[in-house]
Amino acid sequence: MNYTESSLEAEREAILARQEAASPLEPQAQRRRELATKVFDYADAFLEKLPGMPGFVPGGEHTEVPLQLSEEPQSLEPLLQQLGATVDHFGINPASGAHLGYIPGGGVYPASLGDYLADVFNRYSGINFASPAAVELERQLVTWMTGLVGYGEHAAGDLTSGGSIANLSAIVTAREAHNIRAADVPINCIYYTAQMHHCLTKAIGIAGLTEVQHRIVPMDAFHRMDAAALEQQIIEDRRLGLRPWLVIGSAGTTDTGAVDPLDRLAGIADRESMWLHVDGAYGAAFLLCEEGRRKLQGIERADSIVMDPHKGLFLPYGSGAVLVREGHLLAKAFAYEANYMQDAVASESRPSPASLSPELTRPFRGLRLWLPLRICGLAAFRACVEEKLMLARYFHRRIAALPGFEAGPEPDLSVVTYRYVPEHGDTDDFNRRLVAAIQQDGELFISSTMLDGRFVLRLAVLSFRTHLNHIERLLELLQENAARLQCEGRV
Repeated sequence: MNYTESSLEAEREAILARQEAASPLEPQAQRRRELATKVFDYADAFLEKLPGMPGFVPGGEHTEVPLQLSEEPQSLEPLLQQLGATVDHFGINPASGAHLGYIPGGGVYPASLGDYLADVFNRYSGINFASPAAVELERQLVTWMTGLVGYGEHAAGDLTSGGSIANLSAIVTAREAHNIRAADVPINCIYYTAQMHHCLTKAIGIAGLTEVQHRIVPMDAFHRMDAAALEQQIIEDRRLGLRPWLVIGSAGTTDTGAVDPLDRLAGIADRESMWLHVDGAYGAAFLLCEEGRRKLQGIERADSIVMDPHKGLFLPYGSGAVLVREGHLLAKAFAYEANYMQDAVASESRPSPASLSPELTRPFRGLRLWLPLRICGLAAFRACVEEKLMLARYFHRRIAALPGFEAGPEPDLSVVTYRYVPEHGDTDDFNRRLVAAIQQDGELFISSTMLDGRFVLRLAVLSFRTHLNHIERLLELLQENAARLQCEGRV
């Protein structure tokens, strides 16, 4: 096709017109400052009023957040108001120290600044060639974490979106390290307890291992894996001609915070040539303090470990890590080839994050961890995890001493189970009404679970904003509501 000068000029004008129409995507300095000021003012106002905000606002299930897209730009102020009335209003408030029900995502303030900078830079940290400094920063963070758990220089890992992807990475690595193929799946055995997190059940299925032999190992009175029962089950499975392959231990279960006997599990796994994976998504960060290291003794002998910085390191949601003692096995599990990447991988002297993970496209996650660690210092994080352990023990002692209340086992970490035993009536029903009353009030948020067929209440202390005043207030609310429900039951 032949172009005339006039047709080329018309084409250029059309291109420039589209460029002008797209200009709102590239605001200039003054506009950027205006937008940033409004957003930061909104965030500051939220943080200032946070101590007085409820931990839970019930309702909102049918709240509409109108999309209301239009061809023309819209003002920021009404959009922030809309968020304040919907997203930042209903449901659990995980930014609050009054959130005592689940293992929360933290949200230390410097992490948000790290995310802001990472989003502005928009560096791709998946390939060394694309951003060598970003990759190196994340690699150093992984090295710090592998050192924290006690791994040596051959370890490797990856920063992930959370425990689900991290556990999937570990399961796939274990599968490849033991060369398990489809035909062999039914003869291989996986051992875990009923307290194993459900994301690992998902990971096993995604990894094509649903048809393995699943062995649910009995637990002791503290909801920890019974190592002797594990040994007996392995002996029986070998007698049947099966192949014991994988033990999944927990460094802090979600339900009870229990820590399995990791050192004994490691000894069994070594002796039986099995892979030991430890899910420390919740509990591994307690290695920062001396008490945590004692309780997690033996974790350094695991073949793979998961930890979530958005839990015990108090980062925003979306921060996980998988750590593998022999890092070359992680690289083997996720190696790939792509012709269009030949320029990027030609100069690699060691695997990039994309070669250690199922993720290729990924955000630059490292800044959200690097910045808080540098700005706040390790001592602050160490003191915070120690405080959470102390608060859990304090609550356990106090609740056990209150008339009518029954405490579960002394906590391994920072989760406490307990319940109220009424003078008359159904205990499970009473505790359902007790947790509902606390949640409906909303000042503090607690949760419940089922243990050994009984309905029990849970305290999960892990928000960096949860302090002694929250625990004292919860004890007051529990007593007040239990007394009220007892009186109602006698009417």
